[in-house]
Amino acid sequence: MQDGEVIIERRGTAGVIRLNRPRALNSLTLPMIRAITEALHAFAGDSEVASVVMAGKGERGFCAGGDIRALHESARAGDGLAGSFWREEFRLNHVIASYPKPYVALMDGITMGGGVGLSSHGRHRIVTERTRLAMPETGIGYVPDVGATWLLPRAPGETGTWLGLTGLDIGAADTIHARLADLQIASSRLDEVIDALSGLPRASSSGDVDAVLQALSEPQGESRLRQNAAMIDRAFGFDSVEEILTALANEEGEFAAETRRVMLTRSPTSLKLALRLLRAGRGSASLAECLGRELGACLQMLDNPDFFEGIRAAVIDKDRNPQWSPASVEAVQASTVEQFLKPAEPPLSL
Repeated sequence: MQDGEVIIERRGTAGVIRLNRPRALNSLTLPMIRAITEALHAFAGDSEVASVVMAGKGERGFCAGGDIRALHESARAGDGLAGSFWREEFRLNHVIASYPKPYVALMDGITMGGGVGLSSHGRHRIVTERTRLAMPETGIGYVPDVGATWLLPRAPGETGTWLGLTGLDIGAADTIHARLADLQIASSRLDEVIDALSGLPRASSSGDVDAVLQALSEPQGESRLRQNAAMIDRAFGFDSVEEILTALANEEGEFAAETRRVMLTRSPTSLKLALRLLRAGRGSASLAECLGRELGACLQMLDNPDFFEGIRAAVIDKDRNPQWSPASVEAVQASTVEQFLKPAEPPLSL
């Protein structure tokens, strides 16, 4: 398949899947999710394919996440597309995490939301000097999904809590520090990566792929999150958003002050629910358990006014001035958070 929103090809022994919506930063649609899933199953059963590469078309972004404008319109219309999108996207995330062949994600440029789901669950995760990764959902009245509540709690200390609540974007070194990627390779060498993988023998192992990637890798720079790890662990170790905000107010330095300022612009309901989901993810036994819990929360989001208001402010009116309801974390009732934790009906089938 050489045209359309997903380009699928076999180059030597490498199966290559390339997202092809560069003007939309390769944001995902339901047909794209289905095309990627079909391609992964086909490559898994193809004895000529030794590894699979996931990449994005264009220089600006690997994948900016799901097409939130389409999700917004679906939620308004009540046509069920949003629910179908999340169900099939989460199944795809699980396929990637359990993929039987070496799976290489080239996280070049913007990698956010659903883009993290396409990459960080894989076995070989590559960042470049252009990588900007984030789980920005609390800023649009939503919550971290695509299995992020499994990934983020497994970052060092409270790094994942910081990422999930602030929604701030990070670069290559921070992404590797957060265990969401493995190696940095210059963006100018990504074609070399695919060429080298395409020349591997059919029976190549994950170790053979690692050797190729290591040979092309470069040292990453300093991680800002690592430098501020002690403060992050102190402030984000609490199990309530109110306590975290108070702890940040008592910390010295611009990093803590910036973190607190950003959190105060996020949806209070999303902050409380995100923290609850992240803590639940920390105690979960599997990615599947987290995906099932996330789906229940996502489906409840379709009745959440902050979800519509956040997307309106971000991508429809673009005034960047959402009016959250309620407007403060103190005003969010525990019962409100609980309603988002209802199991999905029907449950997620993986």
